[in-house]
Amino acid sequence: MLKLISKILLPALVVFALNIKGQTTTKLHIQDEQANGLPGAHVLLKNINQYYLSDENGELILITNVNDTLQIEVSFIGFKTKYIKLIPGKTYTIKLDEDLLSLNTFVVTGQYAKNNPEKAVQRITIIDKEKIEKMAAINLKDVLTNEMNIRLTQDNILGSGLSLQGISGENVKILIDGVPVIGRLNGNIDLSQINLNDIERIEIIEGPMSVNYGSNALAGVINLITKKNVNKSFELTANSYYENVGNYNFDGLITFKKKKNNFTFLGGRNYFDGWVETDLLFKEKSNIADSSRFKTWKPKEQIFGKFKYFYQLNNGSFHYTFNYFDEKITNKGIPRPPYYESAFDEYYYTTRIDNSINLNKDFDTDKHFKIILSYNNYLRIKNRFYKDLTTLEEVQTENSGDQDTTKFNQWVLRSNYSTSKDSAKINFQVGVDFNIENAYGKRIENNLQQIGDYATYVSFEYKPFKNTIIRPGVRYSYNTKYNAPVTPSINIKQSLKKFNFRASYAKGFRSPSIKQLYLLFVDINHNILGNENLKAEQSNNFNFSVNRNFLLTKAVIKNEISLFYNHIYNLVTLAQINSSQFSYINLGEFQSKGIQYNGNLLFNNFNFNYGVSIIGRENYLADSLNIEKFNYYPEYKINLSYTTTNKQWVFSLFYKYNGKINAYYLDENNNIYQSYISDYSLADAIILKNLFKKHLQISVGSKNIFNVKNIASNTQNSAHSGNSNSTIVGMGRTYFLKVKFTFSHD
Repeated sequence: MLKLISKILLPALVVFALNIKGQTTTKLHIQDEQANGLPGAHVLLKNINQYYLSDENGELILITNVNDTLQIEVSFIGFKTKYIKLIPGKTYTIKLDEDLLSLNTFVVTGQYAKNNPEKAVQRITIIDKEKIEKMAAINLKDVLTNEMNIRLTQDNILGSGLSLQGISGENVKILIDGVPVIGRLNGNIDLSQINLNDIERIEIIEGPMSVNYGSNALAGVINLITKKNVNKSFELTANSYYENVGNYNFDGLITFKKKKNNFTFLGGRNYFDGWVETDLLFKEKSNIADSSRFKTWKPKEQIFGKFKYFYQLNNGSFHYTFNYFDEKITNKGIPRPPYYESAFDEYYYTTRIDNSINLNKDFDTDKHFKIILSYNNYLRIKNRFYKDLTTLEEVQTENSGDQDTTKFNQWVLRSNYSTSKDSAKINFQVGVDFNIENAYGKRIENNLQQIGDYATYVSFEYKPFKNTIIRPGVRYSYNTKYNAPVTPSINIKQSLKKFNFRASYAKGFRSPSIKQLYLLFVDINHNILGNENLKAEQSNNFNFSVNRNFLLTKAVIKNEISLFYNHIYNLVTLAQINSSQFSYINLGEFQSKGIQYNGNLLFNNFNFNYGVSIIGRENYLADSLNIEKFNYYPEYKINLSYTTTNKQWVFSLFYKYNGKINAYYLDENNNIYQSYISDYSLADAIILKNLFKKHLQISVGSKNIFNVKNIASNTQNSAHSGNSNSTIVGMGRTYFLKVKFTFSHD
């Protein structure tokens, strides 16, 4: 009886009482495109300038005068704002469309279908186009400099690398539209070779993604998503960038659209004429035959081009991409005594040619089929010359280690089928992932080796309750060169009121590279052999995070705390196996762990992002020596941007502190010593101005405001990167100008 009164009589009495006062109730159901309620949706009753929030089911009741004409504004983060006139006393279902232009509305990496990041079972970091433009970032290195839990390294010949969660970059898989980037040097992909000209957003998942992406995803995945379909029949974009240390970049993009067909052509050149600390700002660089010819930061030229064809299918899409990249690095040597009339010069050439086909098809809105087929080619050439500085004649040297050509190519076939029905208790994804990699080179045994990896994977999303998702998964692989491990994982997401909890366990692995299996590098200075009997590196990873969003009258506050733990074993290490010979072996273990807090305040036109983390890396000597088990180092960042009301000006500041890293090693006499890399801070200040309805965009600013160049360290540094008592970080404070012109026609 009480339930009957509460469900029927009480609402009727409320309505009756309101009618006596000349008031009535208007009920709103605020939903996304899939009819899911949007909790915390923002509703502005414009008549009286009063704000309301929808409840946990996306529902809201307005109490107004019977004769009022209601004008409301409905908004929700990641969705387009709607302006609606309502008649009091009725019930309305208001569906909000995803705001595709905000680029922060959905994610695809590791998902069954494109998904709102708040609903994803994994914790995903998104770097959108807006932030890339605010940072005036040219390549992947520029934008990752500001990310938490990521530490970058710089080698001015091998390029820039990274570590994620304290784990080296050879365990981080880098993808472009789901296609792996190949061509690792010393285990790392050179981040400065990945340009951001047509990148819409970057998605980062920390922790093993080996179930979905196989080897090299032990520490995590970085997936760059390119711009696909466009709404304009014609669009032209031209970018130019100048930085006072000698960077001169230019690129252009043309897109045509005819009915369901899109054609995109992109081309550009990035040129850097080298830098050494004695170079003066704004001074024209000279190439005279003296000691100034040697540059700490090597002259570099990159030529790149891309063709993309996109076809819009019914409930799907097809696109083909051809990408070409060519880089030349010049390492001019110091003139040789006694007369300083000759020098040894080196040239490093890199060529990448990538082809990929991507087909996506949806069936009945909740069944999805996807297939990726790609062929990628990577070529790296090193040449060394004796140069006469009086005649400028060059003669190629004859030492076996002075010249080298390495070539990799890889075929990838990746396909999956998945379901994503919100009302279903169980959704699933099943897929295959075939990879065939070939390596050519005189430092490879028999000058040619091939590895095939053929895998299948499956995962389920089980929803036992409305706000609970449990996703177990497993991957099984057959590898032609080693015994591939079975890799399971489980992810759990639990929503409790305004809190989202995520927890995961995953086993990751990294397969031995062709170099580690089949290297044959023997000359007067080297005797290094590969090891065909290597096992895959494996890891156990645990992640936990909790986030809570607060929607206030005119502000949004996002808070997140996350923790991680990694345990890696069967580490592949280069070791001395006799008095003169080195080889790769499986030796030792490694652990890392950390805690991180991230916050974001959106208030009017301000965007304030802040974070702090502490990462611990295991001392592998701790078990045998009386030293700490873990070395910890902190990171924190502050990003602040302000956009004027008319969207014409954007003022941004990006700051990140990288704490001191300590470690312990044994020298050749088995003496213990402590190595370190000093702490340092990086900061950029940028002003962006939009002109002529955003057809012209001008950015000016200063990078590396604190003038960081080399930092103190006593680690084993690369011969290309700095002195033994310092580590190279940057070229000091620089100033830049970036101009972007856009013209489009409907």
